[in-house]
Amino acid sequence: MKGFTTFRRLVFAAALVPAAALTYGAFTNNLTANPIDYITDITGLTALTFLTLSLTVTPLRRLTGRNELIKLRRMLGLFAFFYACLHLSTWVVLDWFFDFASMTSDVVERPFITLGMVTFLLLLPLAVTSTAGMIRRLGKRWQQLHRLVYVAAITAVVHFWWVVKADFREPRLWAVALSVLLGFRAWWTLRTRLPSRS
Repeated sequence: MKGFTTFRRLVFAAALVPAAALTYGAFTNNLTANPIDYITDITGLTALTFLTLSLTVTPLRRLTGRNELIKLRRMLGLFAFFYACLHLSTWVVLDWFFDFASMTSDVVERPFITLGMVTFLLLLPLAVTSTAGMIRRLGKRWQQLHRLVYVAAITAVVHFWWVVKADFREPRLWAVALSVLLGFRAWWTLRTRLPSRS
C-alpha cells in the first residue's frame, strides 16, 4: 500500500508537468510564434489524455485484480477537468477577451466549438460531484450520473477530429483508443449479465 501511495504521488506530480511547462514557457516567452494556438492545443490535448486515462483505470483493475487502481480514477478525471478549464479559459480570455457576444456567435456558428462547449458542460457536474460527500449523498444516482464520462469522451474526440484541418492520424488514434475502451466496457457488461455455463 505504501508503494501505491508513492505511485499516486508520482502520477499527481506528472499530471502537473504540462501546466508547469506552459507557465515556464509564458514567463520565458517561449510558447512558439503563435502562443494562443499553442496553449489551446496543449491544454485540449492534455485534457483529452487524462480523460482517456481515467477510462483505462477500470479495465486495468478488472484485468489485473489490483483494486487499489480505482483510487487513481477520480484524480485523473479531475485533472482532465482542470486542463479542460484551462482550455476553455484560453478561448474566453486570450481568444475573445471576455467578448461574450462574439463567443456566443462562435458557439452557434462553429460546430467544433459547440461540441467543445457540450463536452465541458458534461464534465462540469462530474467534477462537482466527485467528492466523497457527494458520492454518499447521491448513492446509486452518482454512478448513473458519472456514466456521462463516456459521452464526454466521445464528444471530446469528435471535437478534436473537427478541429483538425488536414492530418487526421492523431484524432483517428484517439478514436481507436476510445473504441477499445468502450468496447471493453460493453463486453464486460455483457459477460457479467449473461448466465454462466456450467
